[in-house]
Amino acid sequence: MKSSNDVLQQTICLILGGGAGTRLYPLTRDRSKPAVPIGGKYRLIDIPISNCMNSGLYRIFVLTQYNSASLNKHIKNTFHFDLFSNGFVDILAAEQTRSSMEWFQGTADAVRRSSRNFEYYDYEYMLILSGDQLYQMDIEEVLEKHVEQNADITIATIPVVARDATSFGIMKVNSENKIVSFIEKPKQDLLPEWTSEVSEDLKAKGKIYLASMGIYVFSKKALYTLLEDNPQAVDFGKELIPESINQGMNVVSYAYNGYWTDIGDIRSFFEANIALTDEIPAFNLFDNQNKIYTRPRLLPPAKFSGVTFTRTMVAEGSVVQAKLVENAILGVRSRIDFGTVIKNAYIMGNDYFESLEEIASDNRIPMGIGRDCYIENAIIDKHVRIGNNVIIRGHEALEDIETENYSIKKGIVVVNKNAVIPEGSIIGFK
Repeated sequence: MKSSNDVLQQTICLILGGGAGTRLYPLTRDRSKPAVPIGGKYRLIDIPISNCMNSGLYRIFVLTQYNSASLNKHIKNTFHFDLFSNGFVDILAAEQTRSSMEWFQGTADAVRRSSRNFEYYDYEYMLILSGDQLYQMDIEEVLEKHVEQNADITIATIPVVARDATSFGIMKVNSENKIVSFIEKPKQDLLPEWTSEVSEDLKAKGKIYLASMGIYVFSKKALYTLLEDNPQAVDFGKELIPESINQGMNVVSYAYNGYWTDIGDIRSFFEANIALTDEIPAFNLFDNQNKIYTRPRLLPPAKFSGVTFTRTMVAEGSVVQAKLVENAILGVRSRIDFGTVIKNAYIMGNDYFESLEEIASDNRIPMGIGRDCYIENAIIDKHVRIGNNVIIRGHEALEDIETENYSIKKGIVVVNKNAVIPEGSIIGFK
């Protein structure tokens, strides 16, 4: 049997980061979904890349397509390996070729059309990850199980409740851990046919459906057989995974029982961020082994004056003179003026500092949040200018709307990047 190190050396990683991310709009208006800032100082793409690196995998490709400029820049400026290693994080942008003039049509199509870039690498296994999920996983263990079970395909799986099952690929697994049937995003009326045997604890929580996490390990031969035999197939979940089972391939489940969330929409994104402020969060940023790597910034420490914090994370370079900040994340270079109250909010911060002269200018509102404001249940994107005495308050009773400067999605107010909110404005629930 191959050693763990041999398997790692024979694996290349492919992170899919090309989707439009429409359900995360307006955060994806000017950037791709994997480029969306998370946790005050990271971007979503940092999560899968860090999982690979923490597991000893350093040959990583990121497939990009939609609104990819900021994502490409972030990757280029962040992930550098020394000259004496074979590690890399390379960007593979969607491109026109003689064989196809179209954009990537789906996950399988993206892999198929990028495959010529892998020809010069020695590998036996391909790890395929999504660029927009939040989790910490020992991928080395997934690879070891794949080899141990002589699998053609390994799919990481997690138990979910009925409400979530309709959004994922759902499968049935036999006593040998082999996946015997698979359906992509089943309709509600089909769910009773797709329950799985789970522990009593999971059953009590209603987590009786086995869902695909969108994390795959393919043996090289199986992957290329599927792609070549099904030239019109464009998606793994809808087409190639069910086809692999029909062909009798050895498709197995890797049961994951840790924290994992799919950043599907504004509500799930908001909740995942606010959960990071819990006293003992399910996703642990404060870990010596499972580090989250991102672009290092040469910024001064955060600076506070007269503010009370409760369950709040503050990134470097911030200047906070607020009255109260509770259950919140303040991103890099956040500026919050005196008397302001912030509750249940994610303030993304800014990419640069304004000078003292610019802040003192009467010609425009300074970048950041002004005096005596009240912000609750909100996401404030980067480079926003909020005047004094502004109220921004999300609530579940609010209807979804979109305006030039802000949107309301599932009760969360999202103030758009570069928006200007005049003094005395009231947005959301009064």
